[in-house]
Amino acid sequence: MTTTVSARTEDRARSRAQRRVLTVLTAAQVLSGAGLAGGVTVGALLARDMLGSTGLAGLLGALSTAGAASAAVAIGRISQAVGRRPGLAAGYAAGALGSAGVVAAAVTGSAVLLLVAMFVYGAGTATNLLARYAGADLAAPGHRARAVSTVLVATTLGGVAGPVLAAPGGDLAHALGIPRLSGLFVLSGSAYAAAALVLAAWLRPDPLLLARTLETERAASGAPGASGARVRRAAAGRRSHVRAGALVMMVAQLVMVAIMTMTPVHMHDRGHGAAASGLVIAVHIGAMYLPAPLSGWLVDRYGGLRVATASALTLLAAGVLAAHAPGASTAAFAAALTLLGLGWSLGLVSGTALLTDAVPAATRARTQGVADVFVAVAAATGGLASGLVVATAGYPVLAAGGGLLALAVVPAVTVAARSR
Repeated sequence: MTTTVSARTEDRARSRAQRRVLTVLTAAQVLSGAGLAGGVTVGALLARDMLGSTGLAGLLGALSTAGAASAAVAIGRISQAVGRRPGLAAGYAAGALGSAGVVAAAVTGSAVLLLVAMFVYGAGTATNLLARYAGADLAAPGHRARAVSTVLVATTLGGVAGPVLAAPGGDLAHALGIPRLSGLFVLSGSAYAAAALVLAAWLRPDPLLLARTLETERAASGAPGASGARVRRAAAGRRSHVRAGALVMMVAQLVMVAIMTMTPVHMHDRGHGAAASGLVIAVHIGAMYLPAPLSGWLVDRYGGLRVATASALTLLAAGVLAAHAPGASTAAFAAALTLLGLGWSLGLVSGTALLTDAVPAATRARTQGVADVFVAVAAATGGLASGLVVATAGYPVLAAGGGLLALAVVPAVTVAARSR
């Protein structure tokens, strides 16, 4: 009886803390979504103008995601040692610094500074994704995917507004006497800095540290589920689920980044202006994050493995549609990138749930950080290869090839399903 009362008291405390954590994360993610938009919307165009090559247009995206990989390691280690709050705040602060560096590079015309700054800017992207794990730290296992989706959907407001501000950002840059394409990075830097301040001031209690404490207390008290079958399975095995979760996220990120990065360039070459490509990217980012509650519900209801398969099929459909989109049709590109965003959402939420369910709180941040390194490396590969593929074979080949690549997750999902 005493154990039951204690468990109920713990559950109420966890629930209160979880509501606060999700509220603070939501505020920070709205801001960070706007910060993320700068590199997505005008990064490739700025690179092409400064580097003088379409083939190198994807280099900025590749460097940004390489920076995200390095940041994921650092943030994972900081979070593992001292909690989510200092790790996430430091990541967003680095993203703000990178944004300022991009503006300085555009003003001075320094290609070297631009490349370095975009590497640092990638820390903001890494933090934006790593924040989803903080939302899951205190969530009950049956609601973990929905907690992840809550954090992801919070990015929507800033993420959708950011690209739409491409033209006004250019006007702001003109008024400040700096290159027009750098204007959106002024806004991105401000947004990332504000997100860092929100987390540093209000992400209390720290969700990872509290989850670790509660798990330890349950183990010491002998409460049901304290270090029982689920934790032992996670520590000793379920490696196929960890691998499947990481692979699903890697493939979804690679395919999404490759197609998304070169779509504005392809549209520009077909006569579309910055407003049209900005609108398409805004719709795409909305499709990445707005369906997150649906993705979370599907994962909690049907399991991560089934939703991962649905992600692969959706990404395939997106690639095929983008490859056959008429060059003059903004609507066709918007539809293709809507599917691309939805496929990414399904893949990220299902992969996150598979990975998080397989590891205990004691080692969670480190494992998640390592997984996101591979996700960032995959995205860097997609960003770098995208420009080269478009320059040599064309955008339709890139889009269709990316869609077919998404099917690579199916064998891993099959193996994981058989291992349960």
